[in-house]
Amino acid sequence: MTVFLVGRPGDPGLLTRRGAALLARAGVVIYDRLVDPSLLALAPEGPSSSTPGRSTGPAARPARSPGCINALLLEHGRTGAVVCA
Repeated sequence: MTVFLVGRPGDPGLLTRRGAALLARAGVVIYDRLVDPSLLALAPEGPSSSTPGRSTGPAARPARSPGCINALLLEHGRTGAVVCA
């Protein structure tokens, strides 16, 4: 099982070539509201995606705990899918 940590907030131009290649074959992308939408566009149509971080606005919800996020990464990683977070 492997989970790849490829994202980062800020300038999407700083994503590595390896990160872009992993996103291009991702079966699952787990991200929060800080990710630039252009990075999500690198992932193929249809991968599962999730937003474990807190959100803002009328439908705001608190952030999931680190333990909950880790469990989510493990759950998807055990399926054999390429998981990018």
